[in-house]
Order: sequence, then structure tokens, then C-alpha cells
Amino acid sequence: MSERLEGKCVIVIGAGTGIGAATVRRLAKEGARVCVADINGDAAAAVADGVRAVGGDAISVAVDITDQAAVDAAVKTAVDHFGRLDGAHINAADLRVIFQDSDALDVDLEVFDRTIDVNLRGHLRCTKAVLPHLLASGGGAIVYTSSAAGHEGEPTRPSYAASKSGLNALMRHVARRWGKEGLTANAVAPGFVLTPEMIAGGQVPPDFVEQCLRGVSSTRLGSVDDIAAMVALLLSEDGRWINGQVMHVNGGALMR
Repeated sequence: MSERLEGKCVIVIGAGTGIGAATVRRLAKEGARVCVADINGDAAAAVADGVRAVGGDAISVAVDITDQAAVDAAVKTAVDHFGRLDGAHINAADLRVIFQDSDALDVDLEVFDRTIDVNLRGHLRCTKAVLPHLLASGGGAIVYTSSAAGHEGEPTRPSYAASKSGLNALMRHVARRWGKEGLTANAVAPGFVLTPEMIAGGQVPPDFVEQCLRGVSSTRLGSVDDIAAMVALLLSEDGRWINGQVMHVNGGALMR
């Protein structure tokens, strides 16, 4: 494993399970010091414990990204512990409401508002919290978790799609506004990824897996490690000339 992130101090927000947890482990293996932040404080602590158990450097903090004060406090905890901040992966989402996100005629506006509050306003809150510290360290990098839904037209999930389209616009704004100060901002748009939680819980019927597999130009579906690898690239010096981009990691399901 590369040591290209040796000594880098990174916060991963939305890191208790799935893609976020895999990203923490990947960053730590590449030498980063990582703050594991999640609304589920116990899950975040477990991920941090796992990193330390194999010799990595990680702390954990509970955070609700719908609360600016909580976000500010979480980032302060990371900076106080590490002394600086070099990167941030903002990955949090509320996937509970996605199943209520029907269509523009029937969707409950509370579902829309909750989706926007977490997926867009929440990511802006995180951006506002990490930016001053990244700039103080010479720029650094922000990686957001987006979705192909931000580009595709879908018959369902208008709230989710709107939030991800908005997130892509926020990312490009940040990249353009602070790129000359050494900051990079990019987004990773995962395809259908089988998370460890989905596999362990038997949440995905085999026929659905086969249906998804037919839609990719690959021999397999994605794993959380595929996404973590892209995040690690974008947070490293190898990704310093990538800025303002949505990186689709989807096995060729969407080609742009």
C-alpha cells in the first residue's frame, strides 16, 4: 500500500459504516491521520478503534450535519487533536427518506426539505467549517460524495437528484473560488455499491443484483473499496491537478 498520505490530517464526515468507513481504513493505510465523524458516535468509535488496532492514528467524534454548531465542534476537535487539517471527505446522507422520495406530484415537501437539509445544506455546513482550516494549511482537498442521480433523469427520487445536482454545483463553486489558493474540490459519484452492511443484512435480492450487473460494463458490481480508492487519490498529491470534477466510479454504468 502506498504511503502517499503519510502525515496528512483528514476528517471523514459520515464514516461510521459503508463507503465512509472504508475510506477511513484506506486513508489510514496510506498514512493519513483520520478523524472519524458520524451521527452514530458508537459506530464512529468502532471504526477509529479498528484503525488504531492495526497501528493507525484515528480519533472519533459524533456529529449531526444539520446542526452548524455540531459540525463546527467536530471539525475543531479534529484540528485541536491533529494541529491542522489537510483534507475532508464529506460523505453523510440520510438514506431513510429516499424510499419516500416518489415523484414531483406526490412527494411530501417534508421529505424534500429533509433531503436538501442533509445532502446539500449539510454539505455546505461542512464546507464552511473545514475551509478556513484547509486554507490555513495551504489549500488541501475536499471530496464530496455525489451520485449519478445528479446527472441522469430518473422517474423517481426528485429530491435526491436535486440535492446531488446542487452538491455538484457547490463543489464546482468551491473549486473555482479557492483553486488559486491551493484548494481542490471534487466529487465522487458511486455506482451501485454493495456495502458490507447490505451483504450481511441480506438486503439485496439476488435477482436485483443480476439486474444491476446487466447495467454495468464490468464483470462485477462495485465495492466500498472502489470508492475509497478514488477518494484517497483525490486527497493525495497524485490528485492535485484534478479540480472541479465529478468522478463517476460505476463500472461503466454511466459514461460521460
